[in-house]
Amino acid sequence: MQLPYGLSLQMLQTRWRSILNPLLANPTNNASILKNVSLKTGTNTVNTLLGQKLQGWSIVRQRGAASIYDQQDSNQSPELTLILVSSANVSVDLAVF
Repeated sequence: MQLPYGLSLQMLQTRWRSILNPLLANPTNNASILKNVSLKTGTNTVNTLLGQKLQGWSIVRQRGAASIYDQQDSNQSPELTLILVSSANVSVDLAVF
Protein backbone atom coordinates (compact mmCIF):
# COMPACT_ATOMS: atom_id res chain seq x y z
CA MET A 1 0.00 0.00 0.00
CA GLN A 2 1.41 3.39 -0.98
CA LEU A 3 1.13 5.96 1.79
CA PRO A 4 1.39 9.70 1.11
CA TYR A 5 4.37 11.85 2.02
CA GLY A 6 6.74 8.95 2.62
CA LEU A 7 4.87 7.66 5.70
CA SER A 8 5.25 4.01 6.49
CA LEU A 9 2.66 1.77 8.08
CA GLN A 10 4.99 1.25 11.04
CA MET A 11 5.25 5.03 11.57
CA LEU A 12 1.46 5.35 11.49
CA GLN A 13 1.00 2.48 13.95
CA THR A 14 3.50 4.07 16.32
CA ARG A 15 1.69 7.39 16.06
CA TRP A 16 -1.74 5.79 16.57
CA ARG A 17 -0.41 3.84 19.56
CA SER A 18 0.91 7.02 21.18
CA ILE A 19 -2.53 8.64 20.77
CA LEU A 20 -4.80 5.70 21.61
CA ASN A 21 -2.96 3.97 24.47
CA PRO A 22 -3.43 6.81 26.98
CA LEU A 23 -7.13 6.94 26.12
CA LEU A 24 -7.55 3.18 26.48
CA ALA A 25 -5.61 3.13 29.77
CA ASN A 26 -7.91 5.72 31.38
CA PRO A 27 -9.53 3.96 34.37
CA THR A 28 -12.81 5.85 33.91
CA ASN A 29 -13.37 3.81 30.74
CA ASN A 30 -14.06 0.82 33.00
CA ALA A 31 -16.40 2.60 35.40
CA SER A 32 -19.40 0.82 36.88
CA ILE A 33 -22.56 2.71 37.79
CA LEU A 34 -24.11 1.94 41.17
CA LYS A 35 -27.72 3.14 41.02
CA ASN A 36 -29.93 4.35 43.85
CA VAL A 37 -27.34 4.14 46.60
CA SER A 38 -29.03 5.36 49.79
CA LEU A 39 -26.75 7.45 51.97
CA LYS A 40 -27.72 8.35 55.51
CA THR A 41 -26.44 11.36 57.40
CA GLY A 42 -22.93 10.51 58.59
CA THR A 43 -20.57 7.73 57.50
CA ASN A 44 -21.69 5.17 54.90
CA THR A 45 -19.87 2.10 53.58
CA VAL A 46 -20.69 1.26 49.96
CA ASN A 47 -19.76 -2.06 48.33
CA THR A 48 -18.12 -1.09 45.00
CA LEU A 49 -18.56 -4.54 43.39
CA LEU A 50 -15.29 -3.92 41.51
CA GLY A 51 -13.17 -6.76 42.83
CA GLN A 52 -10.13 -4.46 42.76
CA LYS A 53 -8.88 -1.40 44.59
CA LEU A 54 -11.03 1.64 43.94
CA GLN A 55 -9.17 4.24 41.87
CA GLY A 56 -11.86 6.89 41.92
CA TRP A 57 -15.53 7.72 42.08
CA SER A 58 -17.97 10.42 41.08
CA ILE A 59 -21.60 11.22 41.61
CA VAL A 60 -23.50 10.97 38.34
CA ARG A 61 -26.93 11.69 39.84
CA GLN A 62 -27.91 13.13 43.23
CA ARG A 63 -31.52 13.13 44.35
CA GLY A 64 -31.40 15.80 47.05
CA ALA A 65 -29.28 18.44 48.70
CA ALA A 66 -26.26 17.03 50.52
CA SER A 67 -22.54 17.55 50.83
CA ILE A 68 -20.72 14.26 50.16
CA TYR A 69 -17.05 13.38 50.55
CA ASP A 70 -15.00 10.21 50.97
CA GLN A 71 -12.79 8.83 53.72
CA GLN A 72 -10.83 6.41 51.53
CA ASP A 73 -7.50 7.33 53.13
CA SER A 74 -8.60 5.52 56.28
CA ASN A 75 -10.55 2.71 54.56
CA GLN A 76 -9.29 -0.73 55.68
CA SER A 77 -10.89 -2.45 52.63
CA PRO A 78 -10.34 -0.14 49.62
CA GLU A 79 -10.51 -3.10 47.22
CA LEU A 80 -14.09 -3.80 48.34
CA THR A 81 -15.70 -0.63 49.65
CA LEU A 82 -16.04 3.12 49.37
CA ILE A 83 -16.56 5.12 52.56
CA LEU A 84 -18.70 8.20 52.00
CA VAL A 85 -19.77 10.84 54.49
CA SER A 86 -23.02 12.65 53.74
CA SER A 87 -24.45 15.78 55.38
CA ALA A 88 -28.04 14.56 54.80
CA ASN A 89 -30.06 11.50 53.84
CA VAL A 90 -29.88 11.29 50.05
CA SER A 91 -30.01 8.78 47.18
CA VAL A 92 -27.25 8.91 44.57
CA ASP A 93 -25.97 7.11 41.49
CA LEU A 94 -22.20 6.59 41.69
CA ALA A 95 -19.61 5.91 39.00
CA VAL A 96 -16.85 3.79 40.53
CA PHE A 97 -13.63 2.78 38.82
